[in-house]
Amino acid sequence: MTRIAITGANGYLASLVQTYNAGTFDFIRVSRSDVDYADLNGLRSYFEALDFDILFHTAANATTADCENDPAGTHRVNCEAAIELGRICHERGKRMIFISTEQIYNGKHEPGPFSESVEAESVTNYGKQKAEVDAWMRATMSDYVILRLSWMFGMALPHVKPSPGIVGNVVRALRTNTPTLFTVNEKRCMTYAQHLADQFAAICELPSGAYNFASSNDLCTYDAARVVAGKLVSAGIATPDAVERCILPNTERYADRFRDFRLDNRKAVAAGIQLGTFEEDVDRCLADFGWM
Repeated sequence: MTRIAITGANGYLASLVQTYNAGTFDFIRVSRSDVDYADLNGLRSYFEALDFDILFHTAANATTADCENDPAGTHRVNCEAAIELGRICHERGKRMIFISTEQIYNGKHEPGPFSESVEAESVTNYGKQKAEVDAWMRATMSDYVILRLSWMFGMALPHVKPSPGIVGNVVRALRTNTPTLFTVNEKRCMTYAQHLADQFAAICELPSGAYNFASSNDLCTYDAARVVAGKLVSAGIATPDAVERCILPNTERYADRFRDFRLDNRKAVAAGIQLGTFEEDVDRCLADFGWM
């Protein structure tokens, strides 16, 4: 059985992948209690001694505020540590699967969606850090997969706590009767995270390269939130009055420049990865959890 070292093993995507692939792969869980990503020497010692076939690197500090307030510290964790892991995999002849992000394109002035060949341009430190690793891997490594993920969403499962996503944010606003702002001046892809778990075996076999992993979307984030809310109303989970009260447009955020960092998924689809549309993903997510 293929042995996969998985960093950030307690995180949402790592937990989801492990839950649905436990019988297919032998996962070696690596968490912050095992290794300090700010200690590159310790990192090298740990992973040089680890017996694995593939490294699935999901660990990162994705908190925007942390990356802006501590650019040096987060660069060491998000960029320098990831590149050191890439060096170790390259030296040992091991495949590395790296989680990159749509945020490498958040500085673009032209509209998306962007293909993998489009040069990165980010205005945030997190996006810049991920883009630096992305570029290093493409220039240096021979056996790798870069997954540029969109904003992912899903719901809680036993031992799987989802990261904030569009569906969860809308559900939370309606359940707690909390007026919540959703950005109008932004377009991004939003993808059901189950796609990643279901197709992880196929991802492990992809030809080396970078792949945009995103379901297509033409809606701004506010309109997407209204779509989710409308489906919850149709399912009898929310009322129209609650939607009007709680799902609100944020017209001030990014008012200076509309942000469109959607990803073009055609390369991944051509390689056999199944990705749909945002609305299809929402329908599947709600159906999976018995809400449709």
